Amino acid sequence: MSRSSPSSSSELLRAHCAAISNEEAVLREGGGKAGHERQRKMGRLPVRERIGHLLDKDSQFFEIGLWAAYKMYEQWGRIPAAGVVTGIGNIECVSCMVIANDATVKAGAFFPQTTKKVIRAQRIAFECSLPIIYLVDSAGVFLPMQDEIFPDEDDFGRIFRNNSIISAAGIPQFAAIMGNCVAGGAYLPVLCDKILMTKGSGLYLAGPSLVKAAIGQIVDAEELGGAQMHSAISGTVDFYEKDDPACLKRLRSLIALLPESKESKTSETAKERTQPPKSPDSVYDLISFDGQKQYDVRDLLAAVVDADSIDEYKADYGKTIVTAYARVAGRAVGIVANQRLQVRTKKEGIQMGGVIYSDSADKAARFVM
Repeated sequence: MSRSSPSSSSELLRAHCAAISNEEAVLREGGGKAGHERQRKMGRLPVRERIGHLLDKDSQFFEIGLWAAYKMYEQWGRIPAAGVVTGIGNIECVSCMVIANDATVKAGAFFPQTTKKVIRAQRIAFECSLPIIYLVDSAGVFLPMQDEIFPDEDDFGRIFRNNSIISAAGIPQFAAIMGNCVAGGAYLPVLCDKILMTKGSGLYLAGPSLVKAAIGQIVDAEELGGAQMHSAISGTVDFYEKDDPACLKRLRSLIALLPESKESKTSETAKERTQPPKSPDSVYDLISFDGQKQYDVRDLLAAVVDADSIDEYKADYGKTIVTAYARVAGRAVGIVANQRLQVRTKKEGIQMGGVIYSDSADKAARFVM
């Protein structure tokens, strides 16, 4: 029996490793160029570009489970990386677990291995106390295989159980809805600490077609579960964003408010003190001596907080109270402030400034939780 020479063995190993690298590059393409173009036509970024915008520029992305579902479910076509990207990277110097649906792979639907992969990422985050960022763009469970997705204790429902356990442990969870969030998958965002949603996205258990088929009611996607409806009427969404880049920028600013490690406190990216955009003396012109004058409390805050540091929470909901994250002299703070202007809301109509209505009370209570 002949043995291969050291040089030929080395060449075989190199060729094998090159083949693996090439296959990994294909897996990272997800649904391919056609899928990426489809995302762009809808004004959305492909999943890996979203992650690139989210992570620090000098951060590596330690991907987990790239080979999940490899050559499985071939009767339904290719399911690269199980249709979801998971991994660890730094966001504002904070190590985070990222779980991001790939909408170019079967519209981001959940297959059995998709569920296993998400649960594994949650478990790693829980054991390592990593904040979790969910970038949601999914059509929900792949219904032809639902009998393999729901029944087991480590299947689909376990994701939501994990949401609760992780929350109870005090580990932050952020969900950014950047496309479809339908059916069973719609439970995940509302179990997170903060929900962001982009214009044109949808959050509902049943879409317009199913509603029409089930009860005969005709309703459009925005009215049923659009971003504006959830930000202004239901109050489900905390931050309404115009597009993917704005949403990812907001996510980064929220993560920057998390308690920082010693390394990030002393890093070059640590937040520096900046002056308020308005002079403190402007308050004298803003507020009347008798307290009767109406004014926008945001103008008052502009004389107190650092410039460009405000992230307003539920800005379109419960408008007689303004809640926000900000920085004062570089220090992260939370703000609950009565709005002194008369406001108009989509849910309640005209509301008097300074009065705490039910939606405002709900908003303030959720903010301080």
